[in-house]
Parts: sequence; C-alpha cells; structure tokens
Amino acid sequence: MIANALYFLALFAASPWIAFRMFRHGRYRRGIGQKFWGLSRDHAAELRGDHADCIWLHAVSVGEVNLLGGFIKAFSERFPEQRIVVSTSTDTGYDLAVAKFGAGNVFFCPLDFTWAVRRTIRHLRPKMLCLAELELWPNLIRIASQNACPVSVINGRLSERSAAGYGRFARLTQGTFGRLNWVGCQDAATKERFAGCGTPKERLQITGSLKFDDAPSTRDTDEVQARVQWAGIDPWQVVWMVGSTQEGEERMALEIYRQLQDQFRELRLILVPRHPERFDDVAELVRCSGLKVHRRSSAGSLIDAEWTNDRVILLDTIGELRHWWGVCQIATVGGSFGNRGGQNMLEPAGYGCAVSFGPNTKNFADIAQRLIDADAAVRVNDQAELNAFVVRCLTNVPAADALGRAAQEVVEQHRGATARTIDALASFVSDEQWKQPRLYRPAA
Repeated sequence: MIANALYFLALFAASPWIAFRMFRHGRYRRGIGQKFWGLSRDHAAELRGDHADCIWLHAVSVGEVNLLGGFIKAFSERFPEQRIVVSTSTDTGYDLAVAKFGAGNVFFCPLDFTWAVRRTIRHLRPKMLCLAELELWPNLIRIASQNACPVSVINGRLSERSAAGYGRFARLTQGTFGRLNWVGCQDAATKERFAGCGTPKERLQITGSLKFDDAPSTRDTDEVQARVQWAGIDPWQVVWMVGSTQEGEERMALEIYRQLQDQFRELRLILVPRHPERFDDVAELVRCSGLKVHRRSSAGSLIDAEWTNDRVILLDTIGELRHWWGVCQIATVGGSFGNRGGQNMLEPAGYGCAVSFGPNTKNFADIAQRLIDADAAVRVNDQAELNAFVVRCLTNVPAADALGRAAQEVVEQHRGATARTIDALASFVSDEQWKQPRLYRPAA
C-alpha cells in the first residue's frame, strides 16, 4: 500500500508534464487500460493461445526490444514448447515489438500498482518473468514471487550512480533485490553492485552482454543494401552518420559538416534523433543551417536523384537505426556529449565502421572501454575533437579501416552471452520446484 501511495504522489507531481506530452506529442495514451488495470482475462488468453502458461519477457523500450530479438529466437529453438510473450512500457517500444514478434505476442506492461500487477499475473499465469537489463518494480517482483513465478534479470546492468541511489533507500529496496532468483550480469562491476544492493551472491552470474551477440556482423544483408539503394549512394561517397542524438548534438554535427563539405566533396551526413518528438525540430534545424533535409518518412528515395552534399538525410522512423549503421563508414554514437550516458555503440562496431562517441558513456562504460583499449573506437570530448576525428577518417582511409576491423574483432571475441543466459534459465523452465500450480495469491 505504501508503494501505491508513493506512485500516486509521483503521478500527481508529474501530471502537468504528462498532460503536456499527451496533448503535444500524443504520448502515454495507448494501452492505458492495460497499464492501469492490468490484462483482462480474454486478452491474456489470446496471448497464451493454447498454452496453460507462458514465459513473460519485459523490455522497457526500443533498445531492450531490439536486444530481445536474437535472445527469443535462440530461446525458442532451445524450448520450442514454451509460449513467449513480450511486454513493453513505451509506444515506440510497443510498435517495434509488434513489428518484430507479432501483435498477438505483445502487450503493455502494467504500472506497478498492486491491483494491475495482480490482475495481469492472475490472468497471464507466467511460469517465469524475465526483465531485460534492469526494471525493478517492487510490486511486480513481489507478487510474481508469491505466485511461484521466478523472476530473473537478463543482460543485467546497474550503474554506480543507480546502485548508490538504491543504497540510500536500502530498507525499502533490499527486499526487491533479494527476491530476484537469478541475474545475468554484464560484467564483474555489475555483479558486485547487485550483491551490494541485496541480491544473494549465489544468484548472480557474469554472462557478458547480449548486445555483443545482437551486434551485426556483415553489411551484406538485404536490409542494409535496400537502404544503400534508397539513399542512392555512389561508391566514391563517404557517409558519416550521427545516431541516437539528443538536443545539441545535431547542431554540433551540422556545424562540422558545413565546415568540411567544401573541402571534402565526397562527405555525406545522416542524422538520427533519439526521440520521435524531436524529428520536426531537427528537420527545421537542418533547414536553418542552410542545408536541405531529406526525411526518410515522407520523402521518396534518392535512387533517381543525386545525393549532393547540400542535402542531409534525416532518419525519422523507428526501428531502422540498426540497419542504417551499415550504410555509413564513419559513425558517431550520440547521447554521449550530454547527460544521457551514451547509446549502443556495438551496432556500428559490428559493421566495421570507424566509431566515435563523446565523453559520457556511463550507460555503456564497460563496452566503450573495451573498444578504446583495443584501438577499436575513439572517444572525443568536444566539437573540435569530433571535427578532427572526421577529418582523420577522410584523409587517412587505411587508419579508419583498421579502426573498423578492430571493432569487429572486439565484437566477435565477446559473443556468447545468449547461450550462457539460456543455459542458466533452463533450470527455471525444467526444475520441479517451479512446476507447482501457479494459483493466484493476494499480496501481503
């Protein structure tokens, strides 16, 4: 009940901001019934199909949904008799999950109110709940545990800052961490942080990052080549892509591009903002910089038109970023020059791009450091250093190619987390202690 009260207070405090985003950007409207009241009996039955129960995987948004693609494929091959359903929390995550897994396998995760969680678990009857990376909702984990549904975290990550935050409220959070049945940690530091927050050490295992397994390995795919064709790229052109950007990073990229476009006539630029509500603003920013914008969502392809260096492609669609990294030779991973903490740099690394990112990569600290230590990526601290990086890639092509090859080698060396994770979860699928009837029991 305390948690419910705290959630209500938080919702009340955030209600002006939520209302603004609902009316201005159309956010938070979809799935309200599932979020506030949980899954209905009929919808849960549709999700389970002819199965008595299911494996429930939760992915917060686009990044986690993308992460689950390879994992679900491998899990289904290992356990073909198991029914898998996927929940997500955001509109963009939901749309991508539907595109990847089918509408009949996807739903909106209930908010962590006790009644919504109880109703969902009662109707869905999960035999196991897997949380991607870190989504520790106290009521969800507690009620699942009370109903003989083991809770695991796959590809677990816990930053130093987050661990310190949980530590300040240890009396409230230790119980939640202690109920986790298994955590597959990305690295040793994450394992220690989970232990420090209250998860028993015997339930922690270092599996590595699923992102290495999920990273691409070749540009020779239909998905990449279709985008190369759409962009009308000539062999002599060099594409620089700045992806998953936050405010301020597009302006920086445009200023660099304007400085270099006359000297390097072969250079082309693609921008990929992280959040859909910023697409229009970024398009206007491109125009105000004196360049033409070619939007992926609304403009036709450039196959029949020359992609001149006064035109910038704006990728304003969801779920395509992975394949577009394979279009470029020079890659700058956004979210790393501001306060977000960086985005996934393994996708461009897997394609063998010359990869750069900014000073703040706390969300991917271990991966970023592995790449830097192997001379497989370059950290740049500001606009001047990013400018110099792009110039080096354009003037010393062998060095840029060597950077890309080293990045691919790092990715290949660290694959295998998917198999290790599935091996660990197998005990929860087959262990007799979890085969008892999962009868709904009200939370204490």
